[in-house]
Amino acid sequence: MLYSTSIKDKMKSTRDKVLQTLVSNPRATINEIAKTVGINAISVRHHLTNLQADGLITAEEERHGVGRPRLIYFLTESGQEQFPKRYFQLSQHLIKQIKKSLSDDAVNQLFKNMASDIISDHQQEILDFDMEDRLLLLEDIMSNEGFDLEVKKTEFGYEIHEVACPFYKLSKEHPEICLFDQTLVAKILALPKENVIHQKHGDNHCSFMVKIE
Repeated sequence: MLYSTSIKDKMKSTRDKVLQTLVSNPRATINEIAKTVGINAISVRHHLTNLQADGLITAEEERHGVGRPRLIYFLTESGQEQFPKRYFQLSQHLIKQIKKSLSDDAVNQLFKNMASDIISDHQQEILDFDMEDRLLLLEDIMSNEGFDLEVKKTEFGYEIHEVACPFYKLSKEHPEICLFDQTLVAKILALPKENVIHQKHGDNHCSFMVKIE
């Protein structure tokens, strides 16, 4: 009995990982999903078949160079509802009202202040930590806020890619939201804002070029 429960939990976990992959990468191939989830393509195909039967995902053919078209998978509306996106409309309304009531500078400052509030309890840690520890703290704090980061060291500093962002859909219409994450990065790494350069990373996520002087 314990064995079968364990297997069931493992299957549920993998199913959830497949769904989460399609949140982070809205249009993915079987091989891309397999690489992210860490299982083989045959197992991924099994999960995708079940998720399609449940109406949570769908697929369409896409031409890719020479040869047969490949299948691209993405979440259906029902699949998107498995995640906390039900608050999207309310968030849209709130931000629109805020932007009607405040100046552009005040709106920008609001998102910066939100980031400052989140790290207010970590100021001493930030002062005591070296850069490597600050990066770990950054990943931890942003993970608690719904982000998934990928950090790469470069010749001049770091590249920080948001593999998953809870606000990417909102930020398409309200780009000032990105000041929230940019401020978090700058303040946690104890760098001037101008050292954290924001740029788009693909269609759905942001990245930051961090310069260490």
